[in-house]
Amino acid sequence: VQLVESGGGLVQAGGSLRLSCAASGRTFSSFAMAWFRQVAGKERKFVAAITWSGGIANYDDSVKGRFIISRDSAKNSVALQMNSLKPEDTAVYYCAAAQSGWSRADQFYDYWGQGTQVTVNS
Repeated sequence: VQLVESGGGLVQAGGSLRLSCAASGRTFSSFAMAWFRQVAGKERKFVAAITWSGGIANYDDSVKGRFIISRDSAKNSVALQMNSLKPEDTAVYYCAAAQSGWSRADQFYDYWGQGTQVTVNS
């Protein structure tokens, strides 16, 4: 089972990036999918999650109105569209999957990607 993130990079403040997470090894259509981020030396933090049906999305207040999470169950993938990026969005972003439903707590997630670096310059 693998989750592979892509789309990270360097961007100027105010710019946009789109992260993608491709799942393989099993079908994740019944899993909640989420994005977390982590700054070196700090705890991993919840960014956004989407239910297995794709009907409900949840966001941390720090990204609400700027980030959009979406999923394509047919393609076994989830994306994070990040707009109006700020330097404080700089982090390694991780894709995660949870069979038990979405949560803001990372311990409830069963599968994780390797992470992709997002750097936002001021």
